[in-house]
Amino acid sequence: MKTQGSKAMADASTDPRRRLRRVQPLAIRLSHWINIPLLLIMAGSGLQIFTAYPALGPRGAQYSWYPFQNMSPPRWARFGGWLAGARHWHFALAWFLVLNGVIYLIYFAASGEWRRRLFLPGRDTGGAIKMFAYYVRALRTPPAPDFYNGLQRLAYTSVIVFAIVEVLSGLAIYKPIQLWWLAMLFGGYDGARVIHLGMLALITLFVLMHLVLVLLHPRAILEMITGGQRG
Repeated sequence: MKTQGSKAMADASTDPRRRLRRVQPLAIRLSHWINIPLLLIMAGSGLQIFTAYPALGPRGAQYSWYPFQNMSPPRWARFGGWLAGARHWHFALAWFLVLNGVIYLIYFAASGEWRRRLFLPGRDTGGAIKMFAYYVRALRTPPAPDFYNGLQRLAYTSVIVFAIVEVLSGLAIYKPIQLWWLAMLFGGYDGARVIHLGMLALITLFVLMHLVLVLLHPRAILEMITGGQRG
């Protein structure tokens, strides 16, 4: 007599829709589209907050390596109108952004999506090097196609790390006394500001590169809307 478990396994093996998932599962697509307005408003309101003191350095001193001391971000990049308005937007939406990220990571781990999306050094290092060499015309042919190539996996994994550091450094700035131990990990309040701004710059760079690649491969937009074919 077959058990319920063996029957379920047999059903899954004969039903291709249960064995194969879409190129972009629904949870991935939802988190992706929800992130867009949240990130835009968070970045704009953060730059508006930064405008209140557009300098980096401890106790009023300024870092010599930072070339934009006392230069406010451009008006078109800011959101919130003034300091208090920007703070309201920033701190209100931050929790929704974090919640969306936590749900994404839980699904990412539980569904096994990490296996085909995360950069695994043993699997992807060689492919990333070859793809980079192909992009700079050092190789004539790209490496064998995969769900994502090694360079894409490296970029997506890096931006997850950037986002986590961005959130943690933001918490250190938000509550530097209560979360003193977290602030110390970033070198204190001023160090947390530097890292917070730096992570924003890296995330922005990733987004710009992402947009360029999407424009070069418009099919990716359709897949992020419909989910694409199962496979």
